[in-house]
Amino acid sequence: MTTARGKFITIEGLDGCGKSTQLERLAVALRKQGMNVVTTREPGGTAIGEKVRAVLLDSRTAGLDPWAELALMFAARAQHIAEVIRPALERGKFVLCDRFTDSSEAYQGGGRQLGSEPVLTLHRTLCGGLQPDLTILMDSDVAASVERARRRNQQNPGQQHDENRFESESRAFFERVRGTFLAIAEREPQRVAVVNARRQPDPVSEEILGIVRERLLGSKETPAAGGRR
Repeated sequence: MTTARGKFITIEGLDGCGKSTQLERLAVALRKQGMNVVTTREPGGTAIGEKVRAVLLDSRTAGLDPWAELALMFAARAQHIAEVIRPALERGKFVLCDRFTDSSEAYQGGGRQLGSEPVLTLHRTLCGGLQPDLTILMDSDVAASVERARRRNQQNPGQQHDENRFESESRAFFERVRGTFLAIAEREPQRVAVVNARRQPDPVSEEILGIVRERLLGSKETPAAGGRR
């Protein structure tokens, strides 16, 4: 019997908005419902991708050209898709990924002002058109998210690498990133659900699970009130 294709869910947003926490909470909730779940992240997700991540996020590579940055992001992504994402989907698993191409469009296309079209062209060429079945965009306050990310990266003693490169960018950079994320959500509302991440983790988790149930699991259960923008 042919195994049904799994579901691909991505979680997007500014660093420091709580993406990683919510991804793990969603994974736990889906596993409790009997789903076979793979969690992963970008850049990274593979041995090769993690090496690329170390280059991209290290503050010592601050002089990296924006086009080189974009190319490295997609090099890591192509490997990630081939090695992790597609095989898991083909085995019927739920793949939960912290960031995907929307982040490249937001950070390099918007933040670095390279534009959306080069990002989308690279995606079509290198990713075989793979799109998430659902994207959760965690919308947060720029200043609060960036400050939280800076504190995390500077104070986390277990972190192998310096990951402060993006957090050193200007407020205007992150405003462009957030604006691009919201533009993607407006362009693709059937795929992207915007969640207010300015709240405590519990109501955010409840809303995200409600969205997944409604859009991917066929449940009409209503998410927690007052969450969506």
